[in-house]
Amino acid sequence: MYFKSLVITTWTLTAWSIILFGPANIGIKMLGCIALGMGVAAFGMSVGHDANHGGYSSSPTVNRWIGFCYDIIGVSSFLWKFRHNQLHHVYTNIEGYDNEIEGDGVVRLSPHAEHKAHHRLQHVWIWLIYPFIPFYWYMRDVQRMIFKQPYQGHELPPMQPLDYVMFWGGRAIGLTFFIGIPFAVGYSPLAIAIGLSIAYLTYGAIVVEIFMLAHVLEEVEFPKPNPDSNQIEDEWAIFQLKTTADFAPRNAFLNWYVGGLNYQAVHHLFPQICHIHYPQLAPIVAEVSKEFGVNYVVYPTLKDAVASNYRWIRSMAVGA
Repeated sequence: MYFKSLVITTWTLTAWSIILFGPANIGIKMLGCIALGMGVAAFGMSVGHDANHGGYSSSPTVNRWIGFCYDIIGVSSFLWKFRHNQLHHVYTNIEGYDNEIEGDGVVRLSPHAEHKAHHRLQHVWIWLIYPFIPFYWYMRDVQRMIFKQPYQGHELPPMQPLDYVMFWGGRAIGLTFFIGIPFAVGYSPLAIAIGLSIAYLTYGAIVVEIFMLAHVLEEVEFPKPNPDSNQIEDEWAIFQLKTTADFAPRNAFLNWYVGGLNYQAVHHLFPQICHIHYPQLAPIVAEVSKEFGVNYVVYPTLKDAVASNYRWIRSMAVGA
């Protein structure tokens, strides 16, 4: 895992250096921006994700400071741990609790969400929204941090002084890295804006689609709590398998690049285990699921998962 982190760090810094100090060729610089965006996405999926789940290292201190990379790339590690580790992992695919399928009413991902007129063509234009999501995360995290805004009525946990230091310090480092240094070496504000946009649009297109392929699919469920007890009937592990899917387990590049997020069902069962172990855990999950008659959803290829995601989004567009 440490070696993988070193590779991703080298990848990202090399792309950044080529953009700033490489040949004065617009094509090379644009490719460098795309490579930088892919590196930032790799940090989010393969490094920060494990660390902020407590699975990168056995040391909580190492996890906290490695997870600080989220704050640098523009996602609050403090807020992410609340909305992802608590709201998403505990209440997976439950409307009103799982903030990561909520979509602020712009898109409709759950059959229990209100259907609005603008959702009718969401399967056409939703792909144009994905690249812009990192900019939305950045602004909304700042807004929540300043005004202490809840997630769908769920109040934020108390913050310690170090949480504020990491949040604002991470943004200062990120702005210096992506804007301050490029400006200092002679790039114009317009060139910086274009380059940063290309990098972050690439990052957004990748990470948002990867998330969709884990939970927004035809074969997973969107449970509705019992109206009387406000509880889900299934046992916790079964509930996780019903609401989550794996995809492309034999794709060697995806296994490495997306940080085990293509083994999302395994991850939901064992969120504090480092993702490098997921390929070994998946056959055990499959065997036990078969033994107890539980459906363990696995899409064989990336293409299969993308197609199922598209069909589900289209079905939600028509109000099904």
